[in-house]
Amino acid sequence: MTLFGFLVLLLIAAICGGIGQSLAGYSLGGCFVSIVVGFVGAYIGKLLAVKFHLPVIWSVNIQGEVFPIIWSIIGSAVLTFIIALLRKLMVQK
Repeated sequence: MTLFGFLVLLLIAAICGGIGQSLAGYSLGGCFVSIVVGFVGAYIGKLLAVKFHLPVIWSVNIQGEVFPIIWSIIGSAVLTFIIALLRKLMVQK
């Protein structure tokens, strides 16, 4: 993968992570955190799709790397919601 392809992949992950955080209604941080949340969300989304036998709805192929857009957004929202819930439970104790 070239540097340009990697940067495009980072941009797509940041956008998906940001949308996922917006859907969950909680922000975990800035741009770097959105990139991480986007990549982890893609992994969680792929796991959910495989477990429930769901198709890949919309994905982007960047130099041989497939990035599932919809599952990344859903996974990012799930991850953000879980982290927000855990933080809320920790503060209450």
